Amino acid sequence: MVKDYVQVWESCLQTIKRKIAPHSYSTWFEPIRPVKLEEDALTIQVPNKFFYEWLEENYVEMLKTTIRKELGDKAKLEYHILAYNNGNVENKRERLSLAGAVGKANGQGKSDIGSPSFKGFNTETIKNPFVIPGIQKINVDPHLNPKYTFEDFIEGDCNKLARNAGLAIANRPGETAFNPLVIFGDVGLGKTHLAHAIGNSIVDKHKSKAVLYVSCEEFGNQIIQSIKNNAVNDFVNFYQQIDVLIVDDIQFLENKHKTQEIFFNIFNRLHQSGRQVIMTCDRPPKDLQGIEDRLISRFKWGLSADLMPPDLETRMAILQYKMDKEGIELSQDIIEFVCYNIKNNIRELEGVLISFVAQYSLNSQQINLDLAKEVIKSFVKQINKEITIEFIQELVANHFDVSVDVLAGKTRKRQVVIARQLSMYLAKKLTDKSLKAIGDQFGGRDHSTVIYSCSTVQDLMETDVVFKDTVAELEKKVKLSLNDK
Repeated sequence: MVKDYVQVWESCLQTIKRKIAPHSYSTWFEPIRPVKLEEDALTIQVPNKFFYEWLEENYVEMLKTTIRKELGDKAKLEYHILAYNNGNVENKRERLSLAGAVGKANGQGKSDIGSPSFKGFNTETIKNPFVIPGIQKINVDPHLNPKYTFEDFIEGDCNKLARNAGLAIANRPGETAFNPLVIFGDVGLGKTHLAHAIGNSIVDKHKSKAVLYVSCEEFGNQIIQSIKNNAVNDFVNFYQQIDVLIVDDIQFLENKHKTQEIFFNIFNRLHQSGRQVIMTCDRPPKDLQGIEDRLISRFKWGLSADLMPPDLETRMAILQYKMDKEGIELSQDIIEFVCYNIKNNIRELEGVLISFVAQYSLNSQQINLDLAKEVIKSFVKQINKEITIEFIQELVANHFDVSVDVLAGKTRKRQVVIARQLSMYLAKKLTDKSLKAIGDQFGGRDHSTVIYSCSTVQDLMETDVVFKDTVAELEKKVKLSLNDK
């Protein structure tokens, strides 16, 4: 029976979807379109060369296994790559054989997008909207914050795509497949930092390039002033000379039709001449409202890369990096406590660290867990409810897969006994309850039983490394997981 290429690819997608995170699936596999199936060769279409290279680097083994499952050991995968050249779509084919060792695709060459060249301009004839009237500027001030660099932008799974795309642009501005680059995500995740980092790197590596950062709000204000002064042509001419234009918060283009019209003309000229455009936004371009379809379409020409909230490990790496820069030392417990509670905003991590510095330098306070709890209260609504015996019982019971009720019961099953003793140990260590109060919570046991349980746990920790790690992990969860309750 002849297999249909659409059905084959759909079967592959169903397998792939079960193997990777939903976010990765929507980013890297939903945009792919099956093209044809000839014998054992399936052809798929990908948006650009960067997309193809990312698949090859990160998912080729999974693709190989999945397609072989559908088509057999001699299966081949071929790519049609869409490349934008001066606004026109070109088809390029790359082939990846899955029959043997997987290597680089044949026929890879340089991007079709031409390399931009900087043409100097005379500020006497083209007015710079950043210059105070009456004051001449010979060179364009990029308006970049020198503190925002790639070195300060810690990589994690949450930002890997955007950061790597930024590095590629910094090396070859205007020559990569992702022009424009749209960086989107929630507040405080590093969009502006990354945009500045790209600009700073280009300024450092490509001295002749005219780089300019501008917020969308400032861009709109400049347009208003140029209209008032009957100088719109001068305004447009200035921006069309920029080699790398970075526009922050393009969501503020919404419902500003004149601003959109002018930005559309500037964008077209820059893109057609192979110059780089970088934008940030608080949402994906497709979700923008009140912006002309022709602009939205152009925003999709390159790469839209989102910044996700960093996971716990990445937050800890970010905080540790900032601590090292400030010359601050914090215990591991404090680092974990802070990073567990500050989950969605890197900017708040910086705020917590600044608060620690202020408390230490101005008030001579030692930075301990109690101080950390006080500081965190300024950043999150609910923080560190009182540790209760009930909470400890629930957490330990869940870990050992037993019910909370059996901890207070009389059963002597080994797993239940260990869970009960460990719960008593943590209750004694992490609460201010008396031995009698702890015993009462475990079915009315007396204080001697609590002492014996604590002693047993300590002995086991000294002889059993695995058990010791279990105790440490549960203790950490008690300290850090209260915010989820």
